[in-house]
Amino acid sequence: MPTSHHTPNRFKKGFTSESPVPTHIISNEEYLPPPQSAKQAQVEGLIHRASERLSSRLGMNRRDFLKTTGGMALAFLTMNQVFGKFFDVLEVEAAEPQAIQERKGKPPFIFDVQTHYVSSSFPQPGWKEGLLGLRRRAREMGLNPKLAGDTGTMADLSWENYIKEVFLDSDTSLGLISTPPGPYPWEAVVPPKEMTHIRDEINRLTASQRMLAHGLVMPQLGKVDLDYMDQQTETFNVDAWKCYTGSPPKGFPHGWWLSDEKIAYPMLEKAQALGITNICVHKGLPLGPVADYNHPRDILKAAADFPKLDFLIYHSGFLGTSRLNLEKAKQGEVPWTTEFCELKKKQPKLTNIYMELGSTFGQLVITEPLVCAHLFGQILSAFGDDHLIWGTDSIWYGTPQWQIEAFRRFQIPEELQAKYRYPALTKNLKAKVFGLNAAKLFRVDVDAKRKDLPKDYLSHIKMAYLEEGPSPSHHAYGWVTK
Repeated sequence: MPTSHHTPNRFKKGFTSESPVPTHIISNEEYLPPPQSAKQAQVEGLIHRASERLSSRLGMNRRDFLKTTGGMALAFLTMNQVFGKFFDVLEVEAAEPQAIQERKGKPPFIFDVQTHYVSSSFPQPGWKEGLLGLRRRAREMGLNPKLAGDTGTMADLSWENYIKEVFLDSDTSLGLISTPPGPYPWEAVVPPKEMTHIRDEINRLTASQRMLAHGLVMPQLGKVDLDYMDQQTETFNVDAWKCYTGSPPKGFPHGWWLSDEKIAYPMLEKAQALGITNICVHKGLPLGPVADYNHPRDILKAAADFPKLDFLIYHSGFLGTSRLNLEKAKQGEVPWTTEFCELKKKQPKLTNIYMELGSTFGQLVITEPLVCAHLFGQILSAFGDDHLIWGTDSIWYGTPQWQIEAFRRFQIPEELQAKYRYPALTKNLKAKVFGLNAAKLFRVDVDAKRKDLPKDYLSHIKMAYLEEGPSPSHHAYGWVTK
């Protein structure tokens, strides 16, 4: 466990911005990001000019000002100016940073069910080639000239820097470690053996539960996969299962469906027998050789046939910002997610499906807040406010704090609520999404956790870090299209 918040900055091919909220869509190595939009460029320019004025008034340089809560408020004020009023923020919060704390109140309990790090000391055969395949493709397509010299160094994605970005620079209370897939479950980018080891080390050294960890399944492997599930349960004590229906094991030409009784059901039966009942499924952001296997429609049959299991739909089944038909999306047609929500409405008795926000919220909220509002409204209308859970896909996007602040302030405009019968994003609803819903799924006692966390070692480190003066990096570890 690190005793200092200082970490090396060796990963030079990510994206660093002075803005506390990204003004480009960042790739998490699962999709090709579209280039900066005209409105994002406008936001970036307005932040630059306004921060010059405000920082001078406060006797600070611009970079230091943008690292304050006032700089964060300025970013949302600027987004309101460009996109329309989607964020609850007052001008005084940028000019007088202490005003934010007066409005903010007590931080919510935040349980991030999708976080990542990459080990530089635990290389698996082919892991770097698999992880960086999309980055290599972008380099060959000339999408970002800076990628031409990219060597794939990922030291800043280490778990030490993960601690700083996720826990010291954000309000996150608990994190669930996940991994991109590999050729086999035990050869994932971060294999279950290492994810659970890091989980145990962090929890041991902090003297509390701060981390949970995924196991990984690939049911196309048949008995080999079922046997490995036994090992992950007995030896590694995994907390949930992660699966990628669009990303097959090595040697298989395409993905699989959770509704496939021959391939998927033995895995689901094993999960139920082992008592690890949270099935976390990558849906949307198409991975693998056949994009269609990432569509979420297969979840409905599996959820109906396995009512004792809970299905967590990572990325909310969203096809991705780069594939938006913008005019249709502004009218409420969010690719794949809208279709899935309509299918769910036809089966109202299904109560074991949960929608997760990782990458989807981070993409939409900084590019098309109107489409983001439609997405929230549709999910909440179809699934209810107790079936939406928080995830950020960080560390790819740097510290999750900007996403936390964006959701804390985000609102569905009243005219959309009236026209489409969307619910309002109340403080109580957001508290459920931020952590209370996931806590129930993972059997976390929130009241006990709130009492324990201030006493643990990580909280003491954070207190010292904040007293010394926080230094958020504004660095994202994915890449952008230039």
